[in-house]
Amino acid sequence: MPRRNRTKGRNITGVLLLDKPLGLTSNEALQQVKSLYQARKAGHTGSLDKAASGLLPLCFGEATKFSGFLLNADKHYHTVFQLGAQTSTGDAEGEVVFRGATGNLSQRRVAQTLAAFHGAIMQVPPMFSALKHKGERLYKLAHQGLEVEREPREITIHNIDLLDYRETRLELDIRCSKGTYIRTLAEDIGKELGCGAHVQALRRIGVGPYTAANMVTLATLEHTAAAGVPGLDELLLDIDSVVRDMPAVHLIEAVAFYLCQGQPVTVPQAPTQGLLRIYREDQRFLGVGEVLPDGRVAPKRLVS
Repeated sequence: MPRRNRTKGRNITGVLLLDKPLGLTSNEALQQVKSLYQARKAGHTGSLDKAASGLLPLCFGEATKFSGFLLNADKHYHTVFQLGAQTSTGDAEGEVVFRGATGNLSQRRVAQTLAAFHGAIMQVPPMFSALKHKGERLYKLAHQGLEVEREPREITIHNIDLLDYRETRLELDIRCSKGTYIRTLAEDIGKELGCGAHVQALRRIGVGPYTAANMVTLATLEHTAAAGVPGLDELLLDIDSVVRDMPAVHLIEAVAFYLCQGQPVTVPQAPTQGLLRIYREDQRFLGVGEVLPDGRVAPKRLVS
């Protein structure tokens, strides 16, 4: 008996910059948007906490092949730290586990402490995270009241700018590398100040090449979907927007053919190292290539 094709949904491709609302997990937001688009294939590009809002790039169709580049991209946050209390989860949803005085703090001391967290630092991932320990998500162990040892990891705080300071409140603008946990950063800063701290509010406003300027809310998507899916498709960005920070090369048809067959090719005047956006001469995006030690360009991720 022939096998039935159970694949359902529209075969669409592109990237949507969702403004994830508070109270939804990244996967819950993804499933709602996927349903609105009636999409066959979709995925998000790294979890954003349920208690956080802001930029969550969603990839559809062929764009899912390139989502890994956003997982590894730098992030940009606007956040408020509550001073004087450390919580079990690092945010306002947890129970207070430590309280400290804030009356002896000054803006100068706060600024000096923040400066110490600028650059490459070591950070221990929180128990309330999606990292795995022996195949089990850490947050699942945390909900069982368990705690396991976590190895510190090096992260980079590119910028940590103080926007506003009051006795129990820090408002910050933070640009950081992949793998940075803002909740842990709040805890570590609170410990350094001696008063404890947790994240009161967190909003992501940048992921790799994307900024908050082109974000779309769920309410806008629902309103647009009521008029038909063509309107939704107009909100999608092209696949190559994911990697637009990479240098680009254009291949003549004969060279493009061999690259698409999986073979490294010689590209005149190409950069000598790193990853590249690759296009045909007609501007059609082919995918991402990697410069080999011998100078040739090998395919790394290609559009079908």
